[in-house]
Amino acid sequence: MKFVKVLMVAGISAALLAGCGNNNNAANEAASPAPATEQTDATSAASIVNEADAFVKAVSAEGTWIVATLNDVTVEQEVVVAGEFHDKGLAENDIYRKIALYAQDADHNITASYTLTVPKLTVQSENLRVQGGTIKGDVYVEANGFNLHESAKIEGNLYFASEEVKTSAVIDGSVSGETAVK
Repeated sequence: MKFVKVLMVAGISAALLAGCGNNNNAANEAASPAPATEQTDATSAASIVNEADAFVKAVSAEGTWIVATLNDVTVEQEVVVAGEFHDKGLAENDIYRKIALYAQDADHNITASYTLTVPKLTVQSENLRVQGGTIKGDVYVEANGFNLHESAKIEGNLYFASEEVKTSAVIDGSVSGETAVK
């Protein structure tokens, strides 16, 4: 039974990595080994997490550009999403970061949604996108470009550090509580 679980986790991980990019070549690029003369950037890979400590580390300034969960995750302390990251971990790409609270199939259809339960999530990374699933707790946005995808929701309040930060945000998902500048 344990072997079956390992295979399932590997399959879900592969599907997440294949679907997290903006194009179909992302999986092939991620699977290609770096040339021997090139330094591998630890932040270029996705961080696939299934527990609180791993999630907190993955969204830190030393974490990765994309953080994907494999199940519901509960973090007992406040969490800060920090650091500057680029799409697919490549410096020449746009500043971008993503929290993926879902699993998907090969056609990028969401097959399962997960909940991140946290008392407070503070967003300091520019252009953070939350996609799929639910954040259960209050979200404080201090950086421009926050994006709550239509497939995501916040069960709590959504606060912005300034009117400028609020204006730069795209909120297509739902927020059950107050949305305000605070």
